[in-house]
Amino acid sequence: MSAGGFLSAEELLAGGPRGLPHAIERALWHLGFSDVRVVDGAGDEGADLLAVRDREQWVLQCKWSSRGTIGREGVDDLERARTRYRADRSVLVTNTALNRTAEARRTALASVGIEIAVWNGPTLATIWERMPDRVPGGIELRPYQREAADAIEKDLTRHGTALLVLATGLGKTVVGGETIARYLSRSPGAPVLVAAHMKDLVEQLERALWRHLDKRTPTRLLTGDTRPTSLDGVLVGTVESVLGAVRKGHRPELVMIDETHHVGENGRFAELLDLCGDAAKLGVTATPWRGDKFDITARFGPASHTMGIADGMAHGYLAAVDYRLFVDNIDWDAVKEVSQHGYSIKELNRKLFLPQRDEEIIERFRTAWRETRDPRAILFCQTIEHAERVAALLAASDQAWENASFLHSGLPRQRRQVLLNEFRLGRVPVITCVDVFNEGVDVPDVNLIGFLRVTHSRRIFVQQLGRGLRLSPGKRALKVLDFVTDIRRVAATLDLRRNLEAADTEVMNRAPTGESRIEFNDETVGSLLDHWIEDAADLETAADEVKLQFPDRGGIH
Repeated sequence: MSAGGFLSAEELLAGGPRGLPHAIERALWHLGFSDVRVVDGAGDEGADLLAVRDREQWVLQCKWSSRGTIGREGVDDLERARTRYRADRSVLVTNTALNRTAEARRTALASVGIEIAVWNGPTLATIWERMPDRVPGGIELRPYQREAADAIEKDLTRHGTALLVLATGLGKTVVGGETIARYLSRSPGAPVLVAAHMKDLVEQLERALWRHLDKRTPTRLLTGDTRPTSLDGVLVGTVESVLGAVRKGHRPELVMIDETHHVGENGRFAELLDLCGDAAKLGVTATPWRGDKFDITARFGPASHTMGIADGMAHGYLAAVDYRLFVDNIDWDAVKEVSQHGYSIKELNRKLFLPQRDEEIIERFRTAWRETRDPRAILFCQTIEHAERVAALLAASDQAWENASFLHSGLPRQRRQVLLNEFRLGRVPVITCVDVFNEGVDVPDVNLIGFLRVTHSRRIFVQQLGRGLRLSPGKRALKVLDFVTDIRRVAATLDLRRNLEAADTEVMNRAPTGESRIEFNDETVGSLLDHWIEDAADLETAADEVKLQFPDRGGIH
């Protein structure tokens, strides 16, 4: 990388129109900004980047040119974006300079109180020289994160493989980033590869790594949409894209696979690991279970370090949880029959749970909303159509929810990024979704979650619950409303409750956020289900076809 690093004229010219906002995004983190988001794309209303610093919203427009100056359209685009995003500050960024017409337009706007800053080629060179070598604030490892990094380092040295299992919210990417930083401190310039299964996830991974790396260490993003001119430094990419690079001869010395539960006995990840030969290999996941029962330790060895949700809560590293299961929809007429006959889980769910109306659920949600300080909520819905319907119902039901929005895979990426930015700023107080928040989305301010859908996957349930367990200033606890329609969900929460009780007995100092609790809104039903489901850990992973025979406890008529 040249003397000016990723902001040098050479790097910016080589990066093209996509490379300029990418470089500015990384620079903003070094300049002390938070929640930096790329919103470039169709319908971006003239913005390329949104960023927050000192509670101010910044909007930036990036104009790349191979040789010429930038005209007034860049200024006009930014003025439109400033209004659209209600920005406090606006910056026009270019790797070259503005022409006279653009400068005249900027001066005219300044005369009526609209200030537009310009970061041109020389400005960016100055920013590079003055910005700190590392992102301000750095990463202060928690004790267990340091222990995990030490254990991984030892296993990589001894065996060439390591596995990290940390519940969502405990900082598995932080430990992964620390591992990479330590490796590069011992082997400066060594090629490192980080791979995951999803484009949005690898983009987030690259951003997370910036907090661990010196500004002179290049990071390269390789996806179906992004192909860097060089693969030096830390290469972060989707498995399909990096597999292509490795097939052509790219040979990393350290490989990290994020969301390692996607690694199977065969397939693309397996081929990638095989082709990387003697490279050190680290697997990182919050949910090590796979539907096909393949054991990922066959690839990465026994876990170097493990901490689950219950231990994280008990030690105060995750938010306490106030979990309420609503079981008003139990069909009591079916209970006695269910106790006396063996049914498959699919049959049991159909007999045991009555349909619930969205309007009734929203009234429950309203009560929880009013009991929550500075509420920020996610509601997991059944389908895309259901998410859109619930968002519309919320917006029409209460003035506090008039900006309620839906977020799902059918929306353009740019729209999803804008929504997440507005969610973090509090402009959108509640989001309905399906699976968008399962992996790789960091929303620590969430303090209210509603499950309006059933998930047959233990992994998905843990991932969705984990979206609200991150600690955040002023956050007392995560409130969860679970409108259960599957006996396996009851089993999952009962298993979590038993794990919490066991973890609490082992920890002398209770969590500073308060004691967690998992309760049924009807404890009579809860007691019955608790007796019914004696082996919760096995039941929560059972398939639809598994037949169950619950004991008749008596007293049910």
